[in-house]
Amino acid sequence: MSELVVIGAGAFGSALAVALSRDGTKITLWGRDTKAMDAMRVSRSNLRLPGVHLSEDITITSDLSAIGCCGPILIATPMQTLHDMLGQISDPLAGRAIVACCKGIDLKSHKGPSTLIAEAKPDAIPAILTGPSFAADIARGLPTALTLACANKTVGPALQHQLSKKMLRLYWSEDVIGAELGGALKNVIAIAAGACIGKGLGDSARAALMTRGLAEMLRFSGHFGAHNQTMMGLSGFGDLALTCTSEQSRNFRFGASLGRGEAFDASVTVEGVATAQAVTEIAQDIGLDMPISQAVCAISTGKTSVLEALQSLLSRPLKKE
Repeated sequence: MSELVVIGAGAFGSALAVALSRDGTKITLWGRDTKAMDAMRVSRSNLRLPGVHLSEDITITSDLSAIGCCGPILIATPMQTLHDMLGQISDPLAGRAIVACCKGIDLKSHKGPSTLIAEAKPDAIPAILTGPSFAADIARGLPTALTLACANKTVGPALQHQLSKKMLRLYWSEDVIGAELGGALKNVIAIAAGACIGKGLGDSARAALMTRGLAEMLRFSGHFGAHNQTMMGLSGFGDLALTCTSEQSRNFRFGASLGRGEAFDASVTVEGVATAQAVTEIAQDIGLDMPISQAVCAISTGKTSVLEALQSLLSRPLKKE
């Protein structure tokens, strides 16, 4: 029987399965596309992870009943599909950890992954796995450090030890809200950083956006009780630094395409678009000033241009930092 279940056989879910199975841990990797999963089972590879082998310790399936009734479940599906995915899981989950590996805010409910898990599966124990990481790096066994956030003081440390591997180091945090908001908000700022570079505005402008973006992240997360220390750690500043400076980041690439006025591959999930919209709506409801998030929402939905958004940001009243 598998010791761990990974739901979502995209690049990140498959990379996690590869990393977690390197020491012989038995993994069940589930994906919804039966044909794609059959092909992966035969080839022992994922087209989204070129050159990466899926060992025989990974059971590849499209049958949800195969997830069994024990061991943690890691869900690596897009944030906007998490609610529906949770509804499809019917196995007994009492005392079982469900670890959300997606980053964002649900656009319909304005809730984060931990709240969605708690509401859909009240007998389970919600946790968040987040931080600066790319699927290709994890799959190749490159050194990666992540935050595992879980409020349960018994389950959290146990999960930390179970999921930590030789080249995958996990730091446990009780601040679930801070961890999930850090992972969500940094995607919004990454789009802005990408637009800045794509428009040819330079690295100095990107650094300013990242810095003021971090201020927005602290302002928003602080309103909901997150700890500043969390936002300055791996799940906040660490993830922000990675996604704002690398072409591997889908959110950065999307922003860069906006800056260049180019079309972007519609099949690629860009979590920051929905998050920017959700953050803008929430900020308006609670009276928070989130100018970069509002600008990203406007440019990503075609309501304004990158230059118009920049001019709006630069024309804001001068103030003390």
